[in-house]
Amino acid sequence: MDLVQQILDGNVRAIARAISLVENGDPQAVPLIKALYPHAGRAYLIGVTGPPGGGKSTLVDKLIAHYRTQEQKVGVVAVDPTSPFSGGALLGDRVRMQAHATDPGVFIRSMGSRGHLGGLAVATADAAAVLDAAGYGVIMLETVGIGQSEVEVASQVDTTLLVTVPGLGDDVQVLKAGTMEIADVFVVNKADRDGVEKCVIEIEQLLGAREMDESTFLPPIVQVIARDNKGITELAGAIEKHRAHLAAGGRLESRRKQRLRNQVHAIIINKLDRWAHARLTDDMEARENLEGMYLRKTDPYAVAEEILKQLALNDDQ
Repeated sequence: MDLVQQILDGNVRAIARAISLVENGDPQAVPLIKALYPHAGRAYLIGVTGPPGGGKSTLVDKLIAHYRTQEQKVGVVAVDPTSPFSGGALLGDRVRMQAHATDPGVFIRSMGSRGHLGGLAVATADAAAVLDAAGYGVIMLETVGIGQSEVEVASQVDTTLLVTVPGLGDDVQVLKAGTMEIADVFVVNKADRDGVEKCVIEIEQLLGAREMDESTFLPPIVQVIARDNKGITELAGAIEKHRAHLAAGGRLESRRKQRLRNQVHAIIINKLDRWAHARLTDDMEARENLEGMYLRKTDPYAVAEEILKQLALNDDQ
């Protein structure tokens, strides 16, 4: 049986192998995704992001348990910082989620961000497509948690949860820095801490300054204590409320079409980046451009323009 059919049948080893192929940029990955693509598009994608220390992994763990009680298959792609030595995910053990390790209805995979700004590994979209085709109805993408650059998650999911906790000191400052706009649901975790009311009020004030009309979805603020499994049902309800909002008036279709545009753009940029890197390596090995720039006989813009001209002449690459 070929790999595609094994994935469609839900074979866990085949799914893991496929995700490894896309994560490592293996030549087999592209034809594999092409073959799986007609079978994807059914899953609901949830992004979980926010500053470090917010308890995102614990929250995801409890959401997995909630969706499993509804007999939904759940896939998780957890993007972690990359080891500078191995290139792998530094937090790849995902200790908090090990309770689900033996559940055949749950698939959890850690991926290294590999220095990719925005919190999501380049291969995350393809990994989600593999899980989607394999029949996972809910797919959660948990991001590194590095602050403002987390905005990329919103372009790859249907509903974005922005997690913060009272007492971080810079939690609301991070929201002010630009990530606030991506939240479909605000999650104030560790709500048993001092300062939770202040945290909620500050988020409400920030939301009050946002321009809205009758079609705007006002992001709910849900207080949870994920460690104790408190507030998880309410959080799932908030996610469903946003899902219903998207389903009305074709908003979900519009959001997903924009996601496809973003994905095509990312593929093109990735290919251009690899081409430019190879071209630059060749040029720098010849040392002509490097030496010329160093001696101020040419400049970086002129060198870049020349390389772009070569790209135009070799657009079949």
